[in-house]
Order: sequence, then C-alpha cells, then structure tokens
Amino acid sequence: MKILLVEDARSVVQVMTSRLNSYGYEVFHARNGQEAVDIFPAICPDLILMDIEMPVMNGFMATNNIRAFEATQQWAWTPIIFLTSSDTVQNLITAIEAGGDDFMSKFVPEPVLQAKMKAMSRIANLRHRLAFANTKLVAMAGQDGLTGLLNRRSMDTKVDEAWMLSTHAAESFAVLMLDIDHFKKYNDHYGHQAGDDCLKRVAVAIESEVQSLNASGITNNAFAARYGGEEFAVTIPMASKDAYALLSTAIVKSVHGLGIPHEKNDWGVTTISVGGAWLEAANGELKHAFRHADENLYRAKELGRNRAEIG
Repeated sequence: MKILLVEDARSVVQVMTSRLNSYGYEVFHARNGQEAVDIFPAICPDLILMDIEMPVMNGFMATNNIRAFEATQQWAWTPIIFLTSSDTVQNLITAIEAGGDDFMSKFVPEPVLQAKMKAMSRIANLRHRLAFANTKLVAMAGQDGLTGLLNRRSMDTKVDEAWMLSTHAAESFAVLMLDIDHFKKYNDHYGHQAGDDCLKRVAVAIESEVQSLNASGITNNAFAARYGGEEFAVTIPMASKDAYALLSTAIVKSVHGLGIPHEKNDWGVTTISVGGAWLEAANGELKHAFRHADENLYRAKELGRNRAEIG
C-alpha cells in the first residue's frame, strides 16, 4: 500500500514513517496541503494521512482540492484519514464535510494504528480489483461481441473525436468502408456458424493490417470497427494519401489471402470490397466523407469486387 503522509512537523513525520514502514508500506511525504495536491496525481496513493493545521494550505482545503480532482477521473476515490492532536467534535464534523473518511490521533497506540492500516490495506486491494473490473467492462462495452473490433457506438465516438482534432489542426482525414462480397450467399450456403467464423477471420485480417501500418509509422492512430452486419469501417486520421491507398489495398489482399472457401463468389474464396474517401484537410461535415466512401464502395462492387476504389 502506498501512503501519502501530509504533515509539517518533522518529528511526527519521522515517527509515523518509521511505524508505517515497519508494516511494509511505502510512505511519501508532503510538508503542507499544497504539496499534497501537487504530487497526488503522480503518486496515486492508496491512502492519505492528512494533518489539519499546516502552513500554505491546511488539510481541509487540500482534501477539498483532491476530491475535486478525483471527480474528473473515472472511479477515483482515495481514503483520507485526518491526523490531529485534538480530536474535538467540531474537527471531526469539519473533517467529514471536507471529504475525509476517518479521524485519528497523531499519537495513536500501536495496536490501533496497525489495525486501521490493515483495514485500509483491504480497502486498497478491493479498490484495485474494482478498477480493473470496471476498466475491463468499459473495454467490453466498446467492443463488438463477435469480432472484438470497436462496435458502432464506440466507433462513432472515436471518429467524432478524431474528426474534431483533424479539423482544428487542418490535417488530413480518411475513411474506408469495407464489405464482404456476397456474404448473404456465404451464409445461405455454409450456414450462420460458418458465417460468424468468416466474419471473425476477416476482422482479424483488417485489424492486423491497420495495426501493422500504425506500428510502422506509416499511419498513426488508425482504427477499425464493425460498422454493421458484414460491413466494416477504418478511420485514418492525419495520414498521407499514399498511406491511405496502401492500407486499402493491403486489406483487400490480406482478406483474399485468407483463402476462406466461398463457392458462391466469383473468386472462389471470400473477398472484400473497399471504398474510400480522403481529405487533404478535414473540414465541413463528417457525414460527407462517409457518404463519399460509401459511393466508392458501391463502385468497387460494380467493377467486379475484391478491389478498392478510393478516388
């Protein structure tokens, strides 16, 4: 457990730090409330032991500021125990109202301190497990359950953010619309279970090409999503036209290269058609870029499928 000790009295710091270290805890020190507020985000302690009367900023004000910062973070809450040499009723009330969780004398007996720290350690463990579970739930909520790609809702949010950044910076912006060729015929012929397996394999191929170009630096922050049914979308913010063209053709080749049998497709294997739109500088309404990409997707299908039309 990481503990932030906020105390201006050197003697108290030395004694308390020694006691807490002996229990196996890591102790960080702030000399006043302002220092505590400043270093809190970097330390992310599991517990704060907060003195009340300190120079620069007292413990009540520091607690208010820490709680205000935590309100801007997801699932952030750090137990705060106030330290005092005068455990008056008024101090207790003020401490709780300021956002504190407990009240303890600076000269608390050893067994009591040890017991309180054991309780705080259990809470810290639960907090870490809860944060991990919440992070996992958020990730799952943003994923398509079948393919593991971003789902449509998550994609819309991420695309809007990328569009806003590109627009403000007057940077390029590109989108690809992708559709598995004759997928209805594939489902009718091979069955829906095989269709699901096909969708998953195609999604992996698309994601692999996107991440490969990101890793090489040819694109930055490009991302793929399941748009709906057998349709996918790839967003490529702030990328050159050459990078956009390279990614579109790489995806077509990769899906064809999977060699997934498809007797009802002219190519004998599963293929994908791609339509794209690229803007040298993002401007106007985002829907126009998607509409242009969709028009090019239909053009790719009219021209024989298993190809990318990105003009």
